[in-house]
Amino acid sequence: MKLGAYLAHLGSGPPYDVASWARRLVDAGFESLWMPQIIGRSGFVPDPFVALAAAAVAAPDVEIGTATVQVPLHHPADLAHKIRSLQLVCGNRLVMGLSPGSTQTDYALLDRDFRSRFRTFDENVARLRDLLPAPPPFLLGSWGANVDKAARHFDGWLASAYRRTPDQILEAQSRFRAVGGERAIVCAIPLTKSADLDLVGNQLHRYAEGGFDDAVVVIEPGGADPEKVRALLP
Repeated sequence: MKLGAYLAHLGSGPPYDVASWARRLVDAGFESLWMPQIIGRSGFVPDPFVALAAAAVAAPDVEIGTATVQVPLHHPADLAHKIRSLQLVCGNRLVMGLSPGSTQTDYALLDRDFRSRFRTFDENVARLRDLLPAPPPFLLGSWGANVDKAARHFDGWLASAYRRTPDQILEAQSRFRAVGGERAIVCAIPLTKSADLDLVGNQLHRYAEGGFDDAVVVIEPGGADPEKVRALLP
């Protein structure tokens, strides 16, 4: 199982240099760099397209991905333009994690309808596939019945560990594989200041044994050194 890391800090903290953090993570041995789209919640998370473009230049040899872009917050033509622009920087290293979104505050800030997000997501993804001449791999980040949808209609699945237990994640992984799912990534594994590295290491080994292709951690401000986190999964 490959180990990646978020470029973002999801908790509150001082501003940080994305390019320097990307280089630090890659030097520590992480094999992919990821960025979510978060707008209306506490703290500041940089725009994923800007941050990933900087990271792609600073760290030219690793995979670059979104985890995730909330598709209904964008006009599909504008989102297709952003994706194509990022492809010019990243080349074939780019992977697009897409989701309907799960946080009403992001929708409220942009005056978007939260209740219709699943229908809008399906419509806009269909338009994205038509608008992009050579789309990067699309991974679906969602739960419930959408795990089956990820297996059948996307290039893979992003399972967020931010509010799920390892048992819940591994059960959903079994369903994903049972219906023919390809790449499976467990992401947003939090590492706060007080995180128990032994516990996180045990979780990573469970995910590897359960058949996940990748795991992606979030190292919060003041958390463990990237080198110590990377050493959890030789």
